[in-house]
Amino acid sequence: MLIRWEMDVTRSFLKWLKFNFTNSQTRLLLILTIIVFMIIIAVGMTTYYSAKSVLQQELSEPQHQMLLISMNDIDEVIQESDKIAVKIALNSNVYKFLTNEEQGSYRNITELVQFLGTIISSTAYVKSAYIYDMERESIVAFPQGYSSNKLNFLDSGWVGVTAELEDRPMLVKQREIAAAGSGKSVSQITLYRKIMLAGQPKGIIAINFKKEQMFRHMLLSSVSDLDSHRFILDNNNNPLYDLGNYDVGEDAVAQVLTQLEGEKLGEFNHEGKLLLATQTISPYTGWRYLSVISQDSLLANAQKIRDIVFVVSLLALGAGAVAITFYNTAAFRPVRRMRQLLSGYDREWINLELIDMEKITGQLLTDHAQQAINLRQTLPEASSKFLMDIYTGNMTGNREIGEKWSRYFKDWNAEPLAVAILSIDDYQAWCEKFKKSDHSLLKFAIANIIAELLSGQWRVLSVDLGRDRMLVMLQPLDLSRDTLAALAIGEALSGIPHLLKFQVSAGVSEYHEGFMRLHQAMHEAESALDYRLYLGYERVIPYEEISGNPLPESTAEEHEVMVKLTETIEAGNSEEALKVLNLMFIRIKDEKWHPSSVQTFMESVAMTLERIRLNRETNGCGIEMSGLRTMHLEAAWYLLQKQVGTLAEWFGSLQLRKDFVLCQQMIAFMNNHLEDSVGIQEIAEHTGISTSLASQLFKQEMNDTIHGYFTKLRMEHACKLLLDTDYRISEIASMVGYQHENSFIRVYRKYKDVTPGKYREMMRSRRDSLSESELPYDRLM
Repeated sequence: MLIRWEMDVTRSFLKWLKFNFTNSQTRLLLILTIIVFMIIIAVGMTTYYSAKSVLQQELSEPQHQMLLISMNDIDEVIQESDKIAVKIALNSNVYKFLTNEEQGSYRNITELVQFLGTIISSTAYVKSAYIYDMERESIVAFPQGYSSNKLNFLDSGWVGVTAELEDRPMLVKQREIAAAGSGKSVSQITLYRKIMLAGQPKGIIAINFKKEQMFRHMLLSSVSDLDSHRFILDNNNNPLYDLGNYDVGEDAVAQVLTQLEGEKLGEFNHEGKLLLATQTISPYTGWRYLSVISQDSLLANAQKIRDIVFVVSLLALGAGAVAITFYNTAAFRPVRRMRQLLSGYDREWINLELIDMEKITGQLLTDHAQQAINLRQTLPEASSKFLMDIYTGNMTGNREIGEKWSRYFKDWNAEPLAVAILSIDDYQAWCEKFKKSDHSLLKFAIANIIAELLSGQWRVLSVDLGRDRMLVMLQPLDLSRDTLAALAIGEALSGIPHLLKFQVSAGVSEYHEGFMRLHQAMHEAESALDYRLYLGYERVIPYEEISGNPLPESTAEEHEVMVKLTETIEAGNSEEALKVLNLMFIRIKDEKWHPSSVQTFMESVAMTLERIRLNRETNGCGIEMSGLRTMHLEAAWYLLQKQVGTLAEWFGSLQLRKDFVLCQQMIAFMNNHLEDSVGIQEIAEHTGISTSLASQLFKQEMNDTIHGYFTKLRMEHACKLLLDTDYRISEIASMVGYQHENSFIRVYRKYKDVTPGKYREMMRSRRDSLSESELPYDRLM
């Protein structure tokens, strides 16, 4: 009986299904329900993983930038400490300590300890300094004093570092020392440098760091409240320093390092926890800077959204089933309603088979409204890019300019307008004074100050041109009033030194009717701003004041001056090098050179100094060429004089050293064989020494390998050929010793971070732009 009842129920249900699904509208509704279910599932999962990827990228980039900032600051501390070690090694009392037969001379030891104390007291991150005599095993230290034997010196376990220093001039590593009175050991980071006398190692200098002071830059405020931890690991991945609010065990760190390998960013699963890690490695010390973040809190909301979307999809599937049942009683009521709503549209849009047209139409209207909002929000960015394209010369067509002007500047009219180019005074010093992360914020503050102070009488639009420069376009609201653009800009900029603690200068164009002369106005403002070189800082310079000045002239003897300057510097003749430079300075002031000619000459000097030094020091000569144009003439010239004097004295101190002379012979051989296929063996044979000895001497003296230095010489010569000749890339590759063009491009990109073709395009565009910026507008047109 029960079985028959079950069979009857099943038969009735099948008949009901057959009856309902013979209706095409019911089948369509079922298909749409399944499709909607799948779409919601797909959108939910795609949204989850997209949100996860975006969140990881947005979070990892600031963390990576913080690691880079910390790394650069700590490397700078180590470089400064290495310079202190070199200064100690060159002290005359150190020489006496290592060479005098009577080593324990009271006067010598006293002066030496006082010298060490003076140097250490001048730095906040050095705790103590030791000098170790390798032959007599005696030690002079501050603050400990003199010990005739290392066995009598409490902290002498480090002297075994001699073996590690054999192939390098300097070493930084962590060691363990006994804490005074406690019997426990504490970690100590120490910089070691050899003292060479007559080409032989005679002693070792040890600089002990104050660990908290050395790593104080790791205490930068976090960019978020997420659980994170940052580490500094040495060359053997041993921890040097760490901080954070998230406990990351040694096993997790080891797993992260194993899986990251050379990658910048990675995601890991450790003991059920999802971790996001980013790293960077110091090219100077080899230390690894690692940041590990827990993603549990980061992805909590995204996971909730994913689960909610899944539940919604199930509800949609259930709603579809209910709708199929309900459809028999209200089949086309939504369609009739939709037909009424769409009665004013083309009848091709109306399809009796579509039962969800009302929802589709509502979505279309919502999308349209959202697109209108997005357009209004992106309008300022589009108008800024429009002015940037005109400034850089990427937009020259009158028709295109007119169309975009009418689209982006509906509130502006055809009345006269002016352009001001703002520039931060002494930009290089400004960059050193303020953190890089604050640069955009400070320039945004300048734009806000100008907009706030000028909004009552002017239409104003500010555009960030990058680095030190900003563009401000102004149009007076009332032409009947006294509307001097330069005066208005001057009043707005006068408050910046008080509010932001730095100075800004500006060049202001004449008024021009119509947007078609915007390019001319920009050139006028640039030309006026260049006269800051003579007039000084915090100046607003109208174009009317300088428009009658002569155009720039070429300096025919510039190459001759560069050659003579190079010769005197490399000869170690500081007095003669400064004389050559000062004669040109006197001539510039007497003849009142055009600012662009002065800037071109000073940048040539800076490039020459950088080429001379090449890679002898990690930071080059320290002159930002783009920063010279933001400086007053005397300040820029003082900077160049200081660098010339320092370089010449440095070369002079090396002239009498045999190792240095051998290295110079190798460098001369390299310069004469840039296009030849020569290797380290031929270079060493030219100087009459073995390959291994040549490599050792060159690394010691030039702080670079022979192959690396030779490659850099070739790349510098390639830069000159790219800029000054029209040879093809393949021809230039052959002229600098590369048989295959692809090999040359790969090496060039590694050293210059840009391909040869892109470098030629960028540098020539920059040079042409600089020369064109000084031509009258009618000649430009």
